Amino acid sequence: MELDINEIKKILPHRYPFLLIDAVEEYEPGKFARARKCVSADDPFFQGHFPDYPVMPGVLIIEALAQTGAVALLSLPENKGKIALFGGIRNARFRQQVKPGDVLTLNCELVRMHGPVGIGQAEARVNGKLCCNAELSFAIMDPVS
Repeated sequence: MELDINEIKKILPHRYPFLLIDAVEEYEPGKFARARKCVSADDPFFQGHFPDYPVMPGVLIIEALAQTGAVALLSLPENKGKIALFGGIRNARFRQQVKPGDVLTLNCELVRMHGPVGIGQAEARVNGKLCCNAELSFAIMDPVS
């Protein structure tokens, strides 16, 4: 199953400039998602990180991975309309810089769920080379008005 940006917006509450995935290439609700982020020199974070040497901030790569995992979690019918919050980040490693023109392939596999809390194994790659990997934990909740 593939999702375009409009379908992603039906699942995730994120919006520009903080929606960091462009497409979901494949996913299975409650199991995994694989998404894509086309990194552009026009991305707003490059204005300050760094103007003369643009590098995508590692925390935003982690956020893109979390959004990918959130698609897998929030696409379950019982989670429709809910949000997924970070519970934690463990063993994050950054192995390669991500620059304008790169296409990030983002993978998150949900390896454990206990009630509203889940753990995902996540990795980001450019041209097949590992850029970042981490264990992410999520808490699913109803949004509060």
